[in-house]
Amino acid sequence: MTNTEQRPPASGPDRPIALITGVGRSIGIGAGIARRLAATGWDVAFTYWTPYDRRMEWGAEPGAAASIEKELAEAGARTAAIEADLTDPDAPTRIFDEAEQRLGGQVTALVLSHAESVDSGLLDTTVEAFDRHFAVNSRASWLLIREYGLRFRGAPGTTKGTTPSPTPGTAPGTATGRIVALTSDHTVGNLPYGASKGALDRITLAAAHELAHLGVTANVVNPGPVDTGWMNDELRETLVRGTPLGRLGTPLDTAHLVGFLCSPEGQWVNGQLLKSNGGAAS
Repeated sequence: MTNTEQRPPASGPDRPIALITGVGRSIGIGAGIARRLAATGWDVAFTYWTPYDRRMEWGAEPGAAASIEKELAEAGARTAAIEADLTDPDAPTRIFDEAEQRLGGQVTALVLSHAESVDSGLLDTTVEAFDRHFAVNSRASWLLIREYGLRFRGAPGTTKGTTPSPTPGTAPGTATGRIVALTSDHTVGNLPYGASKGALDRITLAAAHELAHLGVTANVVNPGPVDTGWMNDELRETLVRGTPLGRLGTPLDTAHLVGFLCSPEGQWVNGQLLKSNGGAAS
């Protein structure tokens, strides 16, 4: 831990609350982000949806939510695992209600790492698949951001989410709320996924301006090629050759950037689409 990072307080009400979507597998990016935030002082609520993993080629991971909760608790975090179907437009309200009730406070950071991702192209994408991708990747993200914006009231003792008077090392108008969304620029052969993630980008970047009066920053992170079990050997080798640093990304690479954006040191980064991909070409 560097001297610029906040040391995590002991488990309790002084820890801010992060809500992370899409934490269904222990090797996933969402789980990596959850571990990082727990280790740097956050309590963590997270969502997962087992039926999605079950229909994907990697399959569902039995007991994943309980296992991830145990890891986060060992890092000092209070946790709330919430199973939620994000195709349901009522799910975001229920998720926030449950997170706040179980963790006893408002959500300070919202991290959107959920995804519907089933490969198909221009000619073979069905209307059903197209609509499902947009329901999960775009509509649910908008509804989650909207719910966050309706509820967020800033840190205790602040006005509209900003610090009203300077403290040592802190500028006036310091933002306390955070939204971070994970995106992708993969569209060829993956049309509904890429198109719906493009819509997610626009929604999140709009939040950087429309929620600024609340003291909220909003950024998008493109993690690049991260192998969480979905790559075959041929694809893996191709992507490694196309990355200047000669390796694939890891969930921890993404988690480090998200952790920084959620930290006090990251509050001046706002309204950006950031690539954390080792220099990989799009």
